[in-house]
Amino acid sequence: MTTPKKIPGRNIRCPEGYTAFVPAPLPPEILWAPPLIRALSDADRTLGWLAGEGGRLPNPHLLIRPFVRREAVLSSRIEGTQATLGELLAAEAGVAIERSPDDLREVANYVVALEYGIRRLKTLPLSLRLIRELHEKLMKGVRGAHATPGEFRRSQNWIGSPGCTLANATYVPPPPSDLAECLGQMEKFFHDKTLPPLVQIALLHYQFEAIHPFLDGNGRVGRLLITLFLVERLILPTPLLYLSAFFEATRRDYYERLRAVRERGEWEEWAEYFLTGVARQSEDALGRAERINQLVAKWRHEVAGSSSKTPVKLIDLLAENPYLKANKVAERLGIAFTTVQRAVERFEKLGILKEISRAKRDRVYCAKTLLSILEEPAQLTPRTTSTRNFS
Repeated sequence: MTTPKKIPGRNIRCPEGYTAFVPAPLPPEILWAPPLIRALSDADRTLGWLAGEGGRLPNPHLLIRPFVRREAVLSSRIEGTQATLGELLAAEAGVAIERSPDDLREVANYVVALEYGIRRLKTLPLSLRLIRELHEKLMKGVRGAHATPGEFRRSQNWIGSPGCTLANATYVPPPPSDLAECLGQMEKFFHDKTLPPLVQIALLHYQFEAIHPFLDGNGRVGRLLITLFLVERLILPTPLLYLSAFFEATRRDYYERLRAVRERGEWEEWAEYFLTGVARQSEDALGRAERINQLVAKWRHEVAGSSSKTPVKLIDLLAENPYLKANKVAERLGIAFTTVQRAVERFEKLGILKEISRAKRDRVYCAKTLLSILEEPAQLTPRTTSTRNFS
């Protein structure tokens, strides 16, 4: 006999003639069948591995910056932004690129919002207030800035193909009159401790997307909340895990699983999908971190013995951003341009850097081996081995 699914919410007919969905309060009743238990065990194991080994990496703080930017690019790409990680990093290094400034600004705002949120958690718990603050940072000065940055919507929004209306939308979230109650119930569940944390954030992510509390930017804020939840619960020592790569690589499954919860109450299938993403991205993150640290260690070995400290400082900068301009580095480190240029030329001979643009004192270089590690597609299959070499 099949266990009936718990009703995930209710459809209501609004006075204007459209039908909207109001999600039920969390948590639903979860059926702990073997597939879900295995998925949770796998996610807990791999995330614990990332937390333990990641915390012992030689320079985890150097990795946070490029990992945050990779998350920003992939989360924004789900919403249609075309900027690449290489373009974002190049722009941050002061390189002029051809990409639309609007695309770059949207991705850069995601970085600002995520870094702000991590800092803000020291003084403010995960809450509706923090969500509004994140939205304000995310939407400042970009397309959609008309959509009341930092404020929950006061009008109806909907999801569907370009040009659709409320009458033929794919999904219509709660009407404004029900929004405050839905958000209040969700905020209460932030502090619930009855479920495993990874299952809790899976449910919260679904609920946030179902409520869709802003006129724009809901997807990006919803993905920000995953990282901030893991940080607030001290599940990770450093924010190295991001699920946007998994969601972007499995986009069709992502939207289908969200829809299946809303229409058929398939909570377990959604949680299993989410937990699979946690497991695979934990492995992916540590694999990239290991390889980056091995590469950086190799570079340090190659420049060992230098009487100047500049090469070592240059390596630290490359670990943060594989693009550099010698004049910008000279300004940042407060040393002579010729000193930086000598170190750069040495790095070129060692194959660490490659000149990609030449313009007198405004030359641009890139550590392409490092960039390629960051830009690789998400790892979606379980890892069978790990080098575990952090020396």
